[in-house]
Amino acid sequence: MFIDRARIIVESGAGGDGAVAFRREKYVPRGGPAGGDGGEGGSVIAVADQEINTLQAFRRHRKWAAKKGENGGAKDCFGKAADDVLVPVPLGTLIYDIDTGKLIADMTHHGQRVVLAKGGRGGRGNSHFATPAVRAPTYAEKGEPGERREMRLELKVLADVGLLGYPSVGKSSLIRKVSGAKPQVAAYHFTTLNPILGMVNLDESRSFVMADIPGLIEGASEGVGLGDEFLRHIERTRVLIHVLDAGGSEGRDPIDDFHVINQELAKYSDKLTKKKQLVAANKIDLITDMSQLDKLREEIEAEGYEFFPICTLDGRGLKLLMERAWQIIESTPKVELETPDTSIIYDVKPDDFKVKVEDGVYYLTGKRVQKLVNMTNFDDYVSLRRFEKAWKYMDLEKLLKKEGIKEGDTVNLYGVEFTYTARKHGEDTPQEDEE
Repeated sequence: MFIDRARIIVESGAGGDGAVAFRREKYVPRGGPAGGDGGEGGSVIAVADQEINTLQAFRRHRKWAAKKGENGGAKDCFGKAADDVLVPVPLGTLIYDIDTGKLIADMTHHGQRVVLAKGGRGGRGNSHFATPAVRAPTYAEKGEPGERREMRLELKVLADVGLLGYPSVGKSSLIRKVSGAKPQVAAYHFTTLNPILGMVNLDESRSFVMADIPGLIEGASEGVGLGDEFLRHIERTRVLIHVLDAGGSEGRDPIDDFHVINQELAKYSDKLTKKKQLVAANKIDLITDMSQLDKLREEIEAEGYEFFPICTLDGRGLKLLMERAWQIIESTPKVELETPDTSIIYDVKPDDFKVKVEDGVYYLTGKRVQKLVNMTNFDDYVSLRRFEKAWKYMDLEKLLKKEGIKEGDTVNLYGVEFTYTARKHGEDTPQEDEE
């Protein structure tokens, strides 16, 4: 089954907690702190794989989660980092963040890797917090939490040449004849139900990828027939081959077919109408009066298109058509991809903080706030003091005052509640008391 759209959930692992430990060794009377750092949590990473050509694997496997890093140990032993989770995707996959609608990456080359959810950093052990004043700290940092994101995957196959035309005009027969692709061929409409890729080899040094998409009919842009949902798969091609039934075996006028399909392309995207288009008049073996073919040629060429009579049954005209397609590929710049980025840049902006007031409770949110809360041990005095310093550094009190907070109001930070006490003049840190 061909699947070209999918939604997945990715969760990275949290970092391991730092350890609180002290050296107790013979002949070391003042051993000092020796708590190791926690290991990094596993990340979820998308990997482009040329052996995959569909998103079918995501039908039943929607959630991809990495594990937490191990906690630190005594004797400055670091916790083990968790393994990353690799998500294989086909070439041509576009990955979007559903919450923001932002395009995260365009997977265009084999082996390309993109971090979808970054693993949390391991917490530091108490050995990091020793100072001349505090030589035996009992504080260690908790591991940084992981991330949870929902992604939308959209596949646009990467091909140099795209075939288009009405059903049963011979597109599948054409790609079977010139490549190793084996699409279904039968004497009824819509035998091709999903895009087919084939490699066309002209000689040892010249080859290109051809894509056959399901047949279009009038009204496809409005959902008639198979609709236009597969047209995205020829958006990245450099040349289109428009296949016509020159023999009229379906009882239709090939000129009318030609105009109808081009109208559907225009309704879908202006980009498709600007692509170089070759017209392949197929089934010439069924023509008894060659003047019909000459008339068809005149009308097509009068509109500025190159005309190639072919027969997919015996191969007539196919070599000339493929050679011309190659010439256009060589002279046409590659289609500009959606983004050149190969990885996500994590950038938390100062305006990430938000305040929402409900029933007298001030809910303060933001990525940095959430990270600070999750990495703080509120039962430890030293850890709480570090939290207060971070609170001051991020200037969160000013934000709360702007929203009208008063003495005695409740502040909620991701489930942790404080009673707000205004900072007195000259104090270095705000005075919040945990409830």
